[in-house]
Amino acid sequence: MGMIRTRLLKPDQIQEAAELLRQGQVVAFPTETVYGLGANALDPRAVEAIFAAKGRPQDNPLIVHIGSQNQVEELVREIPPEALLLMEKFWPGPLTLVLKKKDLVPDVVTAGLDTVAVRMPDHPAALELLRSTGFPLAAPSANISGRPSPTRAEHVYADLTGKIPAILDGGETGWGVESTVLDCTAEPFLLLRPGGVTLEDLRAVVPVQYGEPASGAKADQTPRSPGMKYRHYAPEALVFLVTGGAAAPKILELSEPYLKRGERVGVMTWNERTHLYPGLSVLPMGSEGDLEALAHSLYHLLRKADVLGLKALFIEGVSEDNLGLAIMNRLRKAANNREIRT
Repeated sequence: MGMIRTRLLKPDQIQEAAELLRQGQVVAFPTETVYGLGANALDPRAVEAIFAAKGRPQDNPLIVHIGSQNQVEELVREIPPEALLLMEKFWPGPLTLVLKKKDLVPDVVTAGLDTVAVRMPDHPAALELLRSTGFPLAAPSANISGRPSPTRAEHVYADLTGKIPAILDGGETGWGVESTVLDCTAEPFLLLRPGGVTLEDLRAVVPVQYGEPASGAKADQTPRSPGMKYRHYAPEALVFLVTGGAAAPKILELSEPYLKRGERVGVMTWNERTHLYPGLSVLPMGSEGDLEALAHSLYHLLRKADVLGLKALFIEGVSEDNLGLAIMNRLRKAANNREIRT
């Protein structure tokens, strides 16, 4: 495939982005979570172009983005009353619901599953784009598969320039971690991927079960949600997640061999703890306990590890309450389950 010129479109050029999508092209667009790489969800050939641009495995399902709630009925067989309650409370917003699909939804979108993942994004540019095209957009994150997800147009450009015709630049995204994915075909509903709408938020409305299988999806199974099966969110550096009260001395001890070889080592820690790490490249996570600020900057920090040329990156674990559950889920994936408890 030859290189194509990738244009950066401003928010007042949404009609140009919509026209490309109508032609069956792929376009990167902002949402309130991360940038998505969108194509007409009802056109299998357009959707295949997403996988080609990302280098994404075909057995990884995509999320279908809609611009109005009545589009759900075109895509799914039934909407349980509890799912309707969640839509009314959290849409538009960072909540993806997995429901039984209608035949209209192509297999390439759902990785051959009989379910489809649907959400309505809470971003003015995304909603205007969806309403301009009139069709739903299948969209994973707009990055090379396995890299940290993009929260700024420049991240998308760095990964996908020459591979897609356009990026709609909506500035920096808000949440910074992907949407919560909830399987509404399970009884009770099953949390597949924690995100911006927290487990606590969901449980205040409907019963929800959660418990991650230790190794993610089994090798021969199609995952029911994006973000379950493959190495994700990872910079080039070797990532270690360190939890517990003695994290700092442990990180200093583990970084010694790298530093002796003259290699650069980084640490992600709260602002108040940066002084504990002399000699390491510190990536500050924000004020201690501010999980929203950390979620917002998480992928930018992971990408910064590559800019700094780090050989190893140690990350201090955070509390798994509320948004912390989604953050720790992403950090475990980035660390490929290299987790050290102190």
